[in-house]
This record gives sequence, C-alpha cells and structure tokens, in this order.
Amino acid sequence: MDLFTPWQLGPLALANRIVMAPLTRCRAGEGLAPTPLNARYYVQRASAGLIVSEATQVSPQGIGYPGTPGMYTAAQVAGWRAVTDAIHAAGGKIFSQLWHVGRSSHTAYQEEGALPVSSSAVAIRGSIPTPQGMQPYPTPRALELDEIPGVIDQYRQAARHALAAGFDGVELHGANGYLPDQFLRDGVNRRTDAYGGPVENRARFHLEATQALIEVWGADRVGARISPSGTFNDMSDSNPCATFGYLAKKLGELGVVYLHVVEATTGDLRHGGENVPASFFRPLFHGALIACGGYTLERAQQALAAGDADAIAFGVLFLANPDLPKRFRRGAELNTPDPSTFYGGGEKGYLDYPTLVG
Repeated sequence: MDLFTPWQLGPLALANRIVMAPLTRCRAGEGLAPTPLNARYYVQRASAGLIVSEATQVSPQGIGYPGTPGMYTAAQVAGWRAVTDAIHAAGGKIFSQLWHVGRSSHTAYQEEGALPVSSSAVAIRGSIPTPQGMQPYPTPRALELDEIPGVIDQYRQAARHALAAGFDGVELHGANGYLPDQFLRDGVNRRTDAYGGPVENRARFHLEATQALIEVWGADRVGARISPSGTFNDMSDSNPCATFGYLAKKLGELGVVYLHVVEATTGDLRHGGENVPASFFRPLFHGALIACGGYTLERAQQALAAGDADAIAFGVLFLANPDLPKRFRRGAELNTPDPSTFYGGGEKGYLDYPTLVG
C-alpha cells in the first residue's frame, strides 16, 4: 500500500490516498459565501483522493476569523454547490469540515457584540486579530446546560445544508482548540455537570455533535478530526492518551468512516504537548486513519507501508502545489509556499501556483 493505491472509503471509491487537508484561506465572498474564485482553487486540487474543505462555520456564533465561509444561509449553500459541482465534474471528491470556534472568537465577530461561548469561562491567553486590530481574547461565556442542544442542532442544520450543497460527506472539526475540543480537554473544561469532570462527560459534546451529523449523513460519510498533541489556542489536557483514546473508541462505536489525526508539531512539543501519533489509535479505532502533520513524500510512504495510517493529509504542500499527486508520482520539484498570502487576498498565492506541463 502506498499513496497511489486506490482507496475505498465507505461508499466512496477514491483514486489515491492523498488527502487535501482543510486549509483556512479567508477568501469567502459577500455574506461569507463561496465565490467562483474558491471553486477554481478547489478544482485545481481535484486530483487529491479526497479534499476536506476549509473549516466552515455552522452558525454566526461559530465565527472567529474574517472571510471564512459558512454553512447556514441559502447563499452559502448555493456558493458551495457551485464548488462541489465543479469538483465532481473534474473527478474529485470533497467532505465539508463543519466548525464552531467557541471561545476562539471576539465580540467583534459575534452578533450584537455578544461574548463568545465555550464549555467554561476560561479565556485564551493572547490576542486575536479583529477589524479594530489585535485585541486580547475576551473571557467567553460558559454555555448553559439548556443551551447545548441548540448548539448541537447548529451542527445538524449545517450537515443538512452540506448535503444540499452536494458534498460527499462531512467532517466534524474537533481539533485545534475549537468548541468540541474545549469540552473534551480538561485544560479548559471546568464544568461540574453532565458535560464536565470525567472523560465520559467531557467527550459528550463531541459525540453528540458527531451523532447529529450521522443522523443526516449516515456514519459511512462522517469523519472526525482531532489534535491530541495540539497546544494551539492555548489547549492542554492532563492525560491526552486516555482522553483521546476514550473518544476514539466511542467514535468507532458510532461507526464514523475515518479518524483524522493532527500529529504534533515542534511548536506543540515546545509548549508542552504530548506526542500522540496517528498510529496510537490503530488498536482503538477500526475505521480508516488519516494522519496529518508536516509529512513529506518519503515519510508518508513509510507510514502507509508500516500500516500506521490509511491515508495522509497534506496542508501547506497542497496549498502551494495544486497538482501535488502528479508531482509526488513523478518525483518532481515542489513549489515554495508564500506565507504572506496564506490568509486573505485575491488570486495571488491562491490560484497562481504553477502546475507541471504534460
């Protein structure tokens, strides 16, 4: 098994095991709806076995960054439908990554200047870019027990919209310190009710959100993304192996089609994150494993050959190399990414990376 081996992911026959990781690019149009610019960007990368879309907020409450697309209005659904139609015409497959940032937001992004919400009233240390410049993260408001079903329903409604928009499946964004992660990890979750305390309670929100997606899509078209080593957004956990091991087992019992594991970066390890690789979950989760985190071609092939993962997701390499599978297969030189164009802007650094000729 290598990157170029065809892959049966649930009901989907995929051409290869190269996944385009979700990449926030902050280029949504009016009303946070995708535009023809976004469709061209994704179509350029349709040779991936599977594309996972950029993180897409499930409601206005889930917004935490400028220019990120949503999945809660008719215009957004129509914009995404144009994207998925174009990808399918090019022979590609795409899952929608559904997202609620929770406390990783600011009053500037919330309707009527409301406080962001989280599992607990614990602020992120540091600052967030806002239309008024860099501002300290506010202390979020802890969701009341009777509010949580409504937030779960935001995921359910977004899943319905993703179905109407023509996606091939959905992925719950439970990584990188966003709302499901804020419930799961004890570095943030200070609750004493049914959603706090032991891991069985802390995992409840994540599992209920996943179940809401399954109700709409069926488990064989639902994936889950986690970051057990991650420290981004000021995240930590006292026992990540136990916490994420429990979650992985429960996600497996729900039957989700894949577990998408963001592995440790040097920054995570420097800030106290524990190295929990994708392979840790092999005995715990019996669906497909997708590993993500700075993989090179050589390292990816080694991981697949060893059975440590079933597919490898590439982020920055796909951003800068629209034809990444072709370049990998030919052993061709890779384009150099331009970080100054990663977030926001127009075609520069978005649509103008060169592709191989012939």
